[in-house]
Amino acid sequence: MRPARALIDLQALRHNYRIAREVTGAKALAVIKADAYGHGAVRCAQALEAEADGFAVACIEEALELRAAGIRAPVLLLEGFFEADELALIVEHDFWTVVHSLWQLEAIEQTKLSKPITVWLKLDSGMHRVGLHPKDYPTAYQRLLASGKVAKIVLMSHFARADELHAQSSTEQVAVFEAARQGLAAEFSLRNSPAVLGWPQIHSDWVRPGIMLYGATPFEEANAVADRLQPVMTLESKVISMRELPAGEPVGYGAKFVTDKPMRIGVVAMGYADGYPRQAPTGTPVLVAGKRSRILGRVSMDMLCIDLTDVPEAGLGSTVELWGKNILASEVAQWADTIPYQIFCNLRRVPRLYSEG
Repeated sequence: MRPARALIDLQALRHNYRIAREVTGAKALAVIKADAYGHGAVRCAQALEAEADGFAVACIEEALELRAAGIRAPVLLLEGFFEADELALIVEHDFWTVVHSLWQLEAIEQTKLSKPITVWLKLDSGMHRVGLHPKDYPTAYQRLLASGKVAKIVLMSHFARADELHAQSSTEQVAVFEAARQGLAAEFSLRNSPAVLGWPQIHSDWVRPGIMLYGATPFEEANAVADRLQPVMTLESKVISMRELPAGEPVGYGAKFVTDKPMRIGVVAMGYADGYPRQAPTGTPVLVAGKRSRILGRVSMDMLCIDLTDVPEAGLGSTVELWGKNILASEVAQWADTIPYQIFCNLRRVPRLYSEG
């Protein structure tokens, strides 16, 4: 059996969720959209359900998967609904829904619902992706109340640059949000993972931890709270072939690496078809036989090459950590000029094995 696999530590997942609760004192929706950022939404929800205040997913398809697996906790649809006929499913399965557009508000007003629903009313406070314009926000709130079809409203917005700890835009977005919600008696939610970790001065009744749940930092600089997170996923494989090469020999597609001395090369069963970033250059760190080493040359579809020259104890069958508790996903992401969100979400073909740590 091919040795590539992703080990998922569910105890680390719970540890990270508890940090979000601890440092904010707020209720927390565990964001498990995109199959829990590649970690497996159902298993992650099952691991968190006993203590999570609820879950957040992108769309109704992801929410229905959770209900089919027996998850009964609240589930918020972060993109809301895409067609008015989804409202029947929202009622049937007790989903919470974001309303970010006037057409969604109108759909609620015009649709006969068998019972009231919970709405998270989203303001565009400056990201300019989705959300109601500030001038429409108080009226939308009042229309939802007047419709008689809403049991509860939570006010929300989303930060565009909270991962930039010195940027002023988050403070500016808070000011826009505070102005728009004046006189509206409702709980509110502002803080995503970067804001949970790096913006303690921003109040929020509900927080929405995402990437931090999986033990990765959203920051390029050190952060005391992020340093307490535990990586949840360890992506590993094994050395399946070895080469002893003299100086001047090319390695891999395109001869992107040429040996500058006699070298020992290991081939690992891991490639971009598994989700490992193809753009990861020579030098991207790995751990082999318990020692740090590096990738050499271009990542292939199914394999990549690593340097075993200074790891004499490594050989055929040696375990290689591509990212995990020793080689952080955020470090790999920086080498590959991407973000840990993407490398987690790109994981595919690799079996996931779950443990309690």
